[in-house]
Amino acid sequence: MTYTESVRAQLENLRTKENVRILALETSCDETAAAVIENGRKVISNVVFSQIDLHALYGGVVPEIASRAHVEACDRVIDEALKAADMTLQEVDALAVTCGPGLVGALLTGVSCMKGLAYAAGKPLIAVNHIEGHVSANYITHPDLQPPFVCLVVSGGHSHLVRVTDYGEYTLLGQTMDDAAGEAFDKAARVLSLPYPGGPRIDALAEEGNPHAMALPRPHTPGRYDYSFSGMKTAFLNAVNKMEMKGEELPKADLAASFRHAVVSFLVDKAILAAKETHAPALAMAGGVSANRLLRRMMQSACDEAGIPLYMPRLDLCTDNAAMIGAAAYYRLRRGELAEMTLNAQPALRLV
Repeated sequence: MTYTESVRAQLENLRTKENVRILALETSCDETAAAVIENGRKVISNVVFSQIDLHALYGGVVPEIASRAHVEACDRVIDEALKAADMTLQEVDALAVTCGPGLVGALLTGVSCMKGLAYAAGKPLIAVNHIEGHVSANYITHPDLQPPFVCLVVSGGHSHLVRVTDYGEYTLLGQTMDDAAGEAFDKAARVLSLPYPGGPRIDALAEEGNPHAMALPRPHTPGRYDYSFSGMKTAFLNAVNKMEMKGEELPKADLAASFRHAVVSFLVDKAILAAKETHAPALAMAGGVSANRLLRRMMQSACDEAGIPLYMPRLDLCTDNAAMIGAAAYYRLRRGELAEMTLNAQPALRLV
């Protein structure tokens, strides 16, 4: 029996098996992560190796360095995840890996690793969209959450509003026309000479400042639920440059607070509008920026006022991790979707 025939036969049993355990690997950017997830909702183990220290010297992620670090770390995090789960590879039902979007070299490392492991172990392999993984982090934090719902996906590379129609089925409601929210935070952090990673630094500093110290423009977008952060970023940069040219001391906490408030209020208003007008039974958030303290507070307050249930991943599941990939993979497996040995990295993979 060939590998393909074998895993197809296993798939039929796994689609009805009571407890399915998936070993997942995530290597889309600068975290090498592995996890074992049961039934898409329960975390048995979750291991993350962060590369922040490797990239801090350069002020951002260096793709070549990231890829090399993944090569060195993949085997180690997989072994640690299995050990923490007190399982062997043969006791796992299936494997999963992020195939995109992300850095092509980083993705290739993970895809190649899990293709080889799946073939050697004779286990089914599921390919997962990284953004779907972020959405699925909510299923781990909130076992009661089920589609349909609207989800705000906010990260360094993405700012989307999607309707989750069913597991694995999405409709795009709105998206950024230029910069993503996380990218805007990172650029604002550089302007204020804050160290990498910029987003969390802006968030922490903003807690000490006045969010109304600086007025920033409110962008107008062609789509009702679309975003735009380029104008905010440019206005912020120009204001800071003028202060520096005048020799003024930068009130960094106030500047950080003002920029954070402008971005977050824009995110919240559009998300609430989309949830209301599409009659969504619930609103969720996903992605690294969903860990932003002001975003979590303002979105909770707005949802409470609108009477819309809000779901947010717990903080350790907001940033890149493999648990969310295992959660997404479970529902792909239930739908009968398996990856072939021809699977390749897809750096520009879209969710919808």
